[in-house]
Amino acid sequence: METVNKTRRLKIRHTTTYAYDKPVQHSLHALHLRPVHDWKQSVLSHALTISPHNPQVVEYEDVFGNWGVNFELFVPYTSLTLHAESLVELLDVDPFAFTKMLKRPIFPVTWMPWEQKMLGPYLQPMELPDTQLLEIYDYARQFVSDNKYDLLEALFAINLEFKKSYKYVPGSTRHETTPYEVYVKKQGVCQDFAGLFIQMARLLGLPARYVCGYIYTGNLNDEMADASHAWLQVYIPSVGWKGFDPTNGTLPDTDHVRVAYGRYYRDTTPTSGTLFTAAAETMTVKVRVEEELPTTGTPGATN
Repeated sequence: METVNKTRRLKIRHTTTYAYDKPVQHSLHALHLRPVHDWKQSVLSHALTISPHNPQVVEYEDVFGNWGVNFELFVPYTSLTLHAESLVELLDVDPFAFTKMLKRPIFPVTWMPWEQKMLGPYLQPMELPDTQLLEIYDYARQFVSDNKYDLLEALFAINLEFKKSYKYVPGSTRHETTPYEVYVKKQGVCQDFAGLFIQMARLLGLPARYVCGYIYTGNLNDEMADASHAWLQVYIPSVGWKGFDPTNGTLPDTDHVRVAYGRYYRDTTPTSGTLFTAAAETMTVKVRVEEELPTTGTPGATN
């Protein structure tokens, strides 16, 4: 009998507004705002509005396979608003299905030469002082030994540890905060927890990549309801890339909308740019994720 999977539709409104204390004469901008389109996540619609001046944009696929946009402004402005609306349909699949394998992977992990070459950028830990790297490695190694070298159980334990032992504190870190600082202070935001988990995985010999996107929270009035979200994916032998959300201690499912992959946050930044004017900048970001029921047809997709 043919299996039918349920789906969920989420509508995302993402508005970023920049304000400047003097006119910006010339600027370059790069965006990652269009969600990923694949077999588990379908982009039903996407629209981008840029004001003022409605500049011509160049859409392209970046080196990580993300959908990007570049544009340039030559007309002076003191404010810039970027508004993206996307409607995404997510396939409801069991996030733990990959655990039902005949042979469970164990540590240490061995990669073939061609795998090492392709996965190289995701195997290289962030450069930190040796003493800090060794401390993070020992911390990660403890989860391996506690779980009798079972790779999946160790990853699940690390994922749950962030939810149990780390505190979500908005504004407590910066983009420059290192994984070691997060490990020592045991606090941060989703970007920080994903970054430390990535560092731990790579030190254990597992490829890991950063994921930037959105999370549906049921429109609750909390910190993550009105912001982008971040998690990570680990490349598991004979399985492939699998997501882990350390902020929530869960595996990503139909609450998570993927927008961009990268080695670190800077590869996936939703909005970035270069100003050719010395002007002070203020940025405001508003994100809204809402569930939308299909208006026609029967929701669902087949495997």
